[in-house]
Amino acid sequence: MHQRFEMSALHNINRGVTGVRRGVERGRAAGYLWIVAFLSAAALVSPAKVAGQGAQRAGAPDPLHQVNDPLHQLNDSIEALVRRISPSVVQIVATGYEPTAENTGGQANVLIGRRRAIGSGVIVDPEGYIVTNAHVVNGAQQIEVLVPAPGTVAAPPEADARGQSYQARLVGVTREMDLAVLKIDAHGMPALPIRSSVEARQGEMVFAFGSPEGLRDTVTMGVVSSVARQPDPDSPRVYVQTDTPINPGNSGGPLVDADGALVGINTFILSSSGGNQGLGFAIPAGVLAFAYPQLLKYGHIHEPEMGAILQSITPELAAGLHLQKDFGVIVSDVVPGGPADMAGMKIQDIILSVDGAPAGSLPLVNHSLYLHGSGEHAKIEVLRGSNRVQLDVPLTEKPHKADSLIDLVDPVKNVIRRLGILGIELNLDLARTLPDLRIPTGVIVAAKTLSAADGEVPLETGDVIHAINGTTVTSVAGLRAALDKLKPGDAVALLVERYNQLIFVSFLL
Repeated sequence: MHQRFEMSALHNINRGVTGVRRGVERGRAAGYLWIVAFLSAAALVSPAKVAGQGAQRAGAPDPLHQVNDPLHQLNDSIEALVRRISPSVVQIVATGYEPTAENTGGQANVLIGRRRAIGSGVIVDPEGYIVTNAHVVNGAQQIEVLVPAPGTVAAPPEADARGQSYQARLVGVTREMDLAVLKIDAHGMPALPIRSSVEARQGEMVFAFGSPEGLRDTVTMGVVSSVARQPDPDSPRVYVQTDTPINPGNSGGPLVDADGALVGINTFILSSSGGNQGLGFAIPAGVLAFAYPQLLKYGHIHEPEMGAILQSITPELAAGLHLQKDFGVIVSDVVPGGPADMAGMKIQDIILSVDGAPAGSLPLVNHSLYLHGSGEHAKIEVLRGSNRVQLDVPLTEKPHKADSLIDLVDPVKNVIRRLGILGIELNLDLARTLPDLRIPTGVIVAAKTLSAADGEVPLETGDVIHAINGTTVTSVAGLRAALDKLKPGDAVALLVERYNQLIFVSFLL
């Protein structure tokens, strides 16, 4: 009963803020009246009563102040929320190497420097699975996760221990969504579950947890500024915008609502100074709920597709085709026999909505489709001439290039035991199927063997090995021969191409 009462204060404030917004939108003053009434009640607390409550806090708690004093109700509610969420929030320290430039006597030299990135993460499974941003662990050779020590949350600074440190391995990553899943060797962890049903509401109160500028166990408070913001109009990514103070180091940490439910993963800020300016963005919980199971299963995302090509409508296109609208999204092609074709979609259909959500731009359509798994159906409304047509379109999985690699390997011929991988020699035909490669030669990692599950060799599926200890690698046999010359305990430095970037992966054999 006490917990329910504490949380009700937070919900009352939240309803007041959203009420103000709705009152403005509808031209009514109902929201204003509520918040004014609340603030008036808080202001009516006499100085003597406040002093008395201060004395009570120094001694035995006064149960009446929680009932009669709105300010203390709000304070107690926030404290309870922080105590509940903070144990699930971790700090992530990712280290690796990256090229750096040095100018000596007018001569530019490229050197390899050590990179150290600090971010945040949230435990989403008691068995030690953690979600963070892909950019936090990008290029990392070693990932350290710092878990708060039991009983140190909300304790005085001098009582706050460093907490437990774990070495994490990368389970899955999607750079397109900027999400990554990590695993630490721990059990019974305090987890914050992912729920696809959680949706942010404009004006609701939210809290950001993380390690801004490396300051662990930090919480800030604000409201949802927008529920579906597109900072880049050409990108399908849609974010929750918030004015909650977020700074470098908050990346990967959770954004939660008054119920303590995960609303999003804090990802980036827009700032001219490098610090918080009230423009923070989080990946919505719905996107996370879609991506997380796939990252666990495949290590990457299987994008849904419906067998149709879409493009943006321009005024010139609308005039030439005599369209009813001069903006939006139009169907330019339908794959014969594909899901969209079977559902009755036609060339020149204009997409109006997907699952009831307006489809005013190509990124919004792609975002709505992204939230579906293979075999699911999308309810798509189109404008065909002057008629509105409802379509039920089944979605299939778009093949991922990493999945096709495993079909090319022989478990005996392609195994490289000392690295714990199955490797494929890059030839011209295979290189053509991977057009983003910087260097079209080397050995590509098709899969990792079970013996490599402990992550001692920090390679990932899809990595291309171009060199070992400075010697160029062009074949599986050449890589094996170079490894055979090394003794256990020798240092290994691999030049690896990962996500179109060259990095060094080093370890002891």
